[in-house]
Amino acid sequence: MAKQKSLKLNFIMNSILTMSQFIFPLITFPYASRVLMPSGIGKVNFAISIINYFSMFAQLGIPTYGIRACAKVRDNREQLTRTVHELLFINIIVTMISYIGLALAILFVPRMHNEKMLYVIISFTIVLTTIGMEWLYKALEQYTYITIRSIVFKLIGLIAMFMLVHSKSDYLIYAVITVVSSYASFILNFINARKFVDFKPVGHYNLQQHIKPILIFFSMSIAVTVYTNLDTIMLGFMKNDVEVGYYTAAVKIKGITVSVVTSLGTVLLPRAAYYIEKGENEKFEILAKKAINFVFLIATPLVIYFIIFAKQGIFFLSGKAFGPSVVPMQLIMFTVLFIGLSNITGIQILVPLGYEKIVLYSEIAGALTDLIINFILIPSLGSSGASIGTLVAELVVLLVQYFGIKNQVPDLFKTVKYYKIIFAVMLATLASAWVQMLNLHVFLVLLVSALFFFGVYGITLLLMKETLVTEITQEILQKLHLIK
Repeated sequence: MAKQKSLKLNFIMNSILTMSQFIFPLITFPYASRVLMPSGIGKVNFAISIINYFSMFAQLGIPTYGIRACAKVRDNREQLTRTVHELLFINIIVTMISYIGLALAILFVPRMHNEKMLYVIISFTIVLTTIGMEWLYKALEQYTYITIRSIVFKLIGLIAMFMLVHSKSDYLIYAVITVVSSYASFILNFINARKFVDFKPVGHYNLQQHIKPILIFFSMSIAVTVYTNLDTIMLGFMKNDVEVGYYTAAVKIKGITVSVVTSLGTVLLPRAAYYIEKGENEKFEILAKKAINFVFLIATPLVIYFIIFAKQGIFFLSGKAFGPSVVPMQLIMFTVLFIGLSNITGIQILVPLGYEKIVLYSEIAGALTDLIINFILIPSLGSSGASIGTLVAELVVLLVQYFGIKNQVPDLFKTVKYYKIIFAVMLATLASAWVQMLNLHVFLVLLVSALFFFGVYGITLLLMKETLVTEITQEILQKLHLIK
């Protein structure tokens, strides 16, 4: 029987992992963007966006479905082994088909053929993701292992970045380092899997039972991948690599903050699926409400802070050559809140409840919205148009999911103390906005303003006795033996 991990330990480990995903880009991206410039960064990220489509097909819907399927049988090693074998077999077959499609695209699409080595390098993410079976480790809540493994390879990538990337022509080396730091650790996943499942056949396989749910999750994956990569691809084809570079810098901070906001949601899916399977609906609802409150508390100040200090954020992270990225970044920052909420309403609530189709419809609506707005705005507004497209698309996704969920968990959003958050953000803004008027280096502006902004925000919520903030603070003080 699999030992149930502490949800608090999972959250701590995933928070450390999230912080590493926050810290490492803050070190590597400023260096890489200044060396490779907008054209080099744009070239690599355009290729990554293309490969993501082939990876999406190769993975079907297994990365999400696999977590739920394995979480349900994690207490029985034989059943877990059978489930993993079935999903891995399906995954390998489709991965082979995906590579055939990629080979044809590299041969016949001129833009890909001209940079075929770049696409071959980045395509290793497909096979590594397949053998990595990350869904198994998340289903078993192995977040300590995931965190340590990830940080080690990020450190390797960090060292390699400074040692090997020195000029604009080193974009291929940058691509290799990107793949190694994020995906090479999946080789260890495959080797380490024998601790949880058997490699020898167990028989009585039933692949057909997975096909329908996998196809539903695959459809969801298509919709998500379309509108998360569509901006970059449309900018690349309708504009150029430089515009893609500007957009990449604009969404970099957004991507980092999204990982912070969704850190709790990541550890909730296996536990939510487990509660639903065991019929513990009350525990499931408590979990969902706390998650929604967490997202509002974390996302709101991050959104406002980085809208106010977007210029300093871009200049620090990417350099003054990326000045045109400031407005696109300001436009796209509200998606941090929308994505954080839809991550809870969709993946953490609707999926465990078995309402995958609602999530699918929401993502199709988002993809279509993004496509239409991009076609209208990118020709005239470039990266700003792409930002607007993503902003509206993420809002549409959230609204569709909200209307689909309001009857299932009717008071989900009613427990959030919005007035406390708004008041705290207003005070934090007043306490930090003046820092922009000081003639300081951009890093010092960000450091001093962040201390004032988030310090005042946190203290205000404590004084107003916001429930979740008070609860977390008390737990930290107890761990430090400062209170009983």
